[in-house]
Amino acid sequence: MTLKAALNPIALQFGPFEIHWYGVIIATGVMLALWLAVREGRRQEISEDYFYDYLLWALPIAIICARLYYVTFQWSYYAAHPGEIIAIWDGGIAIYGAIIGGFIVLYFLCRSRHLSFWQMLDVIAPTVILAQGIGRWGNFMNQEAFGVVTTRAALVAQHIPGWIIQQMDIGGHYRVPTFLYESLWDLLGFVLLVSLRHRRHLFRRGEVFLTYVMWYSFGRFFIEGMRTDSLMLGSVIRVSQLLSLVFFIVALGLLIIRRRRGTVPWYEHSK
Repeated sequence: MTLKAALNPIALQFGPFEIHWYGVIIATGVMLALWLAVREGRRQEISEDYFYDYLLWALPIAIICARLYYVTFQWSYYAAHPGEIIAIWDGGIAIYGAIIGGFIVLYFLCRSRHLSFWQMLDVIAPTVILAQGIGRWGNFMNQEAFGVVTTRAALVAQHIPGWIIQQMDIGGHYRVPTFLYESLWDLLGFVLLVSLRHRRHLFRRGEVFLTYVMWYSFGRFFIEGMRTDSLMLGSVIRVSQLLSLVFFIVALGLLIIRRRRGTVPWYEHSK
């Protein structure tokens, strides 16, 4: 049987200039997230200019933080290959780094514009998990974020489409498509959040965001354990699993504390 080649990770090429699918897919997720955030912002009487300002600052800083996060935990490689530190078009950005960077930018934006930090988090959170789910397909094009060696028969048994199975033939071995599992988990989380966030008496201010953190962290903890390309802390601790556990516990604790303090209901800020 003739093996088919992997998909070309380059979308367009103009001489030496290349546009990678990785960047195209991530940009698509970001633009869709911005559009949805602006729509929800109008519903809550938040000027769309704040979201444009946020993206202007958050996008570059999130990318830098995502790359710094990745490079930090792969320093033994990049110390020997410093010229590759900026080569994000070849992959190698960590979503937790991007989330932390975006979180910091939003905090300072809200302080400078006198906005409710928790309200903005609630508006943005569902769009972030959507962008994460879309962005995982950039890993698919780069043949990244995969799991252990498996068989084609095992992938077929999961009813995974043939074109995905073909791309999971990496280095002569089929791999578990953990990128796909996380993408589906993220997209399901998006559907649940946008379906439930306007139900009266369900969420209070900040709880859409905290639910997002718990949902994503819970799924990421288990999916990360299936991957073979995880960033490691030492030789036994997966960085993303550790952070997922910490974020889940912190988010759950904040949700309980804020409930006991009687925070403002979400529906009072929605129309």
